[in-house]
Amino acid sequence: MPRLTHLDDSGAAQMVDVGAKPATARTATAQGRIAMSADAIAAIRAGTLKKGDALAVARLAGIMAAKRTSDLIPLCHPLPLTHVSVDLAMDEEGVTATAHCACTGPTGVEMEALTAVSIALLTLYDMAKAIDRAMVIGPVRLIAKAGGRSGDYSA
Repeated sequence: MPRLTHLDDSGAAQMVDVGAKPATARTATAQGRIAMSADAIAAIRAGTLKKGDALAVARLAGIMAAKRTSDLIPLCHPLPLTHVSVDLAMDEEGVTATAHCACTGPTGVEMEALTAVSIALLTLYDMAKAIDRAMVIGPVRLIAKAGGRSGDYSA
């Protein structure tokens, strides 16, 4: 079984030293979903939520969250992101969020993509909760990554 890199020999949490690793191009894409009532979807689609344009706000929240991932997740390295996009696709049962992150650095951007999706979905919940408190978020998952020593991954 591979050793967990965020634990030292005594089992204490540690930040991995990536100083000796070369900076390489890295990308990651994550996806998640929020299911909601027809009334909530209709209000988002019509732009009638009291808090404003839910899709625009959620997109911005996801982008901002990706940039702050190392502030939110204790052992994540701050990364020089070169690209973050958050796409939101509505259907009759909810919204699917897809985030794509890129950087050139010594470690991957999977956590940034997952954070972007999670915060975008939480923002949609916050904006529509007056209409539907029973919304369900999930699953949220990594769907692809490229670059780095561990190579490419695709779900």
